[in-house]
Amino acid sequence: MDTEIKTYTPNKGKNLEIKVGNTTYARIPIKTPLLTDKDDIMNLVETYVAPHLKEGDMIFISEKALAITQGRIVKITDIKPTSLARFLAHHVHNHYGTDKFRGFGHGTPMAMELLIREAGVPRALVAAAIAAITRPLGIKGAFYFIVGKRAKSVDCPMSFILFPYTHYAKLSPHDPSGVARAIQKKFGNETVIIDANYQGVCSLGKSTGRISERFVYDVFKDNPLGQSDEMTPLCIVRAL
Repeated sequence: MDTEIKTYTPNKGKNLEIKVGNTTYARIPIKTPLLTDKDDIMNLVETYVAPHLKEGDMIFISEKALAITQGRIVKITDIKPTSLARFLAHHVHNHYGTDKFRGFGHGTPMAMELLIREAGVPRALVAAAIAAITRPLGIKGAFYFIVGKRAKSVDCPMSFILFPYTHYAKLSPHDPSGVARAIQKKFGNETVIIDANYQGVCSLGKSTGRISERFVYDVFKDNPLGQSDEMTPLCIVRAL
């Protein structure tokens, strides 16, 4: 292991290093205070990430962090689900009551209502119809493929145990690719806005198309930033 990398600590149960192809990468989690809509993502990167950056490093930012700083969170009690949201949520297979259960996801009417707002009613209806046809054939994921990554990134509640966000839902962040490009322009490091949780990994925005979705998945497939109270929404990815 690189001598400097030894000075960083991974989140509990996670590893600092992962091998992708023939290259080993360090995923350095960057801890921050509890974020609010009073924070600015550019200032956060400058304060907490920039002092650790080296040439060639990549900056990965949790889409939850970006959404919070943009004020893209909603009190659960303020969400009024439509009958369509209730119907679709009822048909989400989240394995509740079994050992496969990892969270309600969009299986709550509140979360589904926000997903529909992001995707739009026509797209949500088309996605639901196609999913109803393809799921019995063993084809999974059609609904989320059609509604798109932004709608899929809706989270309710947005954190399992991090107060006060246990009482909030989260919309997709605004213009994640534009934010990623702005960060790259200022700091000189390629940037990815990432959505990583128990359901999977994908980018919502990238500063360059040269960073493939496959690479994003392979580097973050074990979600080194954690999913609860780690408070490490920023990450430096460094080739060793």
